[in-house]
Amino acid sequence: MNAIPDLADVNWPSARRIIRSRFPPIDLFEDIADPADWDLLAAAEARTNPRLSESIGILDLVPVARRVSGPGASWVMAPFVHVSPDRTSRFSDGRFGVFYAGDSFEVALFETIYHHEGFMRATSERPGWSSDFRELACSVTARLHDMRPPGAFSECLDPHDHAAAQALALMLRQQGSDGIVYPSVRYPVGQCVALFWPDVPELPVQGRHLSYHWDGSRVDRVRDINTRDIFAVEA
Repeated sequence: MNAIPDLADVNWPSARRIIRSRFPPIDLFEDIADPADWDLLAAAEARTNPRLSESIGILDLVPVARRVSGPGASWVMAPFVHVSPDRTSRFSDGRFGVFYAGDSFEVALFETIYHHEGFMRATSERPGWSSDFRELACSVTARLHDMRPPGAFSECLDPHDHAAAQALALMLRQQGSDGIVYPSVRYPVGQCVALFWPDVPELPVQGRHLSYHWDGSRVDRVRDINTRDIFAVEA
């Protein structure tokens, strides 16, 4: 295992994250209610709406002091309360959530295209315009563990094997880390953050609505749903 990364100050006024559009905001997180009261409110509402618990997720995974609320909070809370061993990522084995974002729209786009292509191949989807996505913009000002020094943490940046990255991230999180800053694997001139708690980024605002075109082997085009502009994606 590599040494523990040094800490570095990260100040990104406009980080970008792209997520699927199919999940509506969750009222509990968007409300001004005190996050300390969420567990009781959720339990009370679940008596009349059993499906509410499924949409809210597992609140116990986020300490009260690190929960966020207000407009845009759903998009930050969601990756931390909806976790599963079946949904792993570079810096999580599925036992805890991570908020990923890039330092530019292009980084977020190419990171999500890679994962979307994997899903489309695995499910043998037919060619055509596929799932809609939404762009989120938020500022990130934090002191994070830095994997950007060239060659220093190559095993944690392996394009396919995430075992080393997951093990290091788990240790750092247990030691109180707020997250990791690292070079984008899918868009090498960019950078990403993997944030371990929902109170690290500012609450995001929504940007573009996007649709990805699947040609049967890769995502070859992206459409801005609002402007109807279509952009080619270089292989």
